[in-house]
Amino acid sequence: MTVSVVHDAVRTPFGRAGGALSGVRPDDLAAVVMASIVERSGLDPARIDDVIFGDANQAGEDNRNVARFGALLAGFPTSVTGTTVNRLCASSLEAVIQGSRAIEAGDAQVVLAGGVESMSRAPYVVEKSPKPWPASGNPTLWNTSIGWRMTNPALPTEWTVSNGEAAERIARAWHISREQQDEFALRSHRLAAEAWASGLLDGEIVQVAGSPLERDEGIREGTTLERLAALKPLFAADGSVTAGNSSSINDGASAVLIAAEGVLEGEPLARITGRAAHGVDPQDFPIAPVEAANKALARAGRSWADVDVVELNEAFASQSLACLAGWPDLDPEKLNAHGGALAIGHPLGASGGRVIGRAAHELARRGGGVAVVAVCIGVGQGLAVVLER
Repeated sequence: MTVSVVHDAVRTPFGRAGGALSGVRPDDLAAVVMASIVERSGLDPARIDDVIFGDANQAGEDNRNVARFGALLAGFPTSVTGTTVNRLCASSLEAVIQGSRAIEAGDAQVVLAGGVESMSRAPYVVEKSPKPWPASGNPTLWNTSIGWRMTNPALPTEWTVSNGEAAERIARAWHISREQQDEFALRSHRLAAEAWASGLLDGEIVQVAGSPLERDEGIREGTTLERLAALKPLFAADGSVTAGNSSSINDGASAVLIAAEGVLEGEPLARITGRAAHGVDPQDFPIAPVEAANKALARAGRSWADVDVVELNEAFASQSLACLAGWPDLDPEKLNAHGGALAIGHPLGASGGRVIGRAAHELARRGGGVAVVAVCIGVGQGLAVVLER
């Protein structure tokens, strides 16, 4: 079977909701990373067999198929096709997986994967009447930025709790204290700030023309445990999950260039050697990456003893700490060694591309190794990929 490799990966800096990138449409954000990764690779875009992009919203300017519109805005030939996929928080990791499968199956040689999300610009939506004229009364206006809307009343109520409530549940079930969560969040901010200051991320970042944002907007290098401890719980009066130990609402895009081994010039960053998804009860979604990563490692013929790098999307500190507890053979220092989403941010459709791109660049920087990339997903799923170099 053909081997699929990651040749390059880029992303924009991630902006905060209502922040520096809030004036940029999601299709334009997608076009930025698409055009940039092609330009820096020297690739003729006509060689791209498909563009697969993740997007968790698709209800507004994403316009249902942001992959196709982004490719057109990036100046790709109209012969380059595009499809948009949605696995919520792991949408762009799903895009990478689908691209690698197409390559390994012989259906493609070059795929541009990635994802985008503008949570700032996600629209409000209103349910339509099933009748040809509006029913009497006032319709409900739903905010599509994050969270469930119009959930089916046939679903058990515990399945449709908010992600924050699920994070609280996991903190209690896994005996994760408020202090542990705040310490983990502080670590994320410190390591992300150090990574930016050292220039470690420079080769992964492409700037958005006209935007003043040069680095991730959510990093707070000046925060302290005392400041984090002063924040009130968000989801339960006696809870431990706060704005400080949760990922934020963000805008951004990521792109990952995947190809069959030997098809493109230059040494690839890493090989894709394992993939897996895992499902749990919807309210237990924070721990779904545990078994997804275990499965992916087994499919790659590896164990945790082989792993050098882990990039886990930090939706919540309680979620990340529960996953760490579920991987007892993993050295915690190998997890998100240069910061995570608690500091960097979590634009839903773009985060999977960020973490797999970070892992691939890190393996190249180290000259080799094994990396696990994992993302938790609302409604009870986890997704994981193994990279090797």
